[in-house]
Amino acid sequence: MSWLSRSQGQVFCSFCRKSDRDVDRMLGGPGVYICGRCVDACVKILKPHEGKRVPQFGGWDSCSDSHLLESLAPTERALEAVRGDLQARVDVLRKREVSWEKIGGALGISRQAAWERFS
Repeated sequence: MSWLSRSQGQVFCSFCRKSDRDVDRMLGGPGVYICGRCVDACVKILKPHEGKRVPQFGGWDSCSDSHLLESLAPTERALEAVRGDLQARVDVLRKREVSWEKIGGALGISRQAAWERFS
C-alpha cells in the first residue's frame, strides 16, 4: 500500500466515497482506497479493543431495517466502483492483447462468458 499523490488521477475512498480531491491523504491497495479520515476513524474504533476479543458480527438478520436501508446506497456505490475497476483492468489486458481465454481463466469463467461480460 502507498499514499497516492494528487497527480495519479481521481480515486474514491472505498468506505466514505470521498474523492482524493476532497481529503488530505488517500491510501491505496489492490483496487481499494481509504482516506486519512477513515483510517483515523478505524484507529478510534480499534484502539479501545486492543488485546480484547471483539464480538462477532451477528449477521444481517441482527441489523435493524433502517440500518440495512441506510447501507444499500453506499454498498451499491462501492460495488459500482469495484465493477469499474475490474472493467479497467480487463480493458488494459485486452489492449495488451491478452486473450479472452486467459482473462476468463483468471476469473474462473469461460472465454465466452468473459467476452460477453466485458466486451
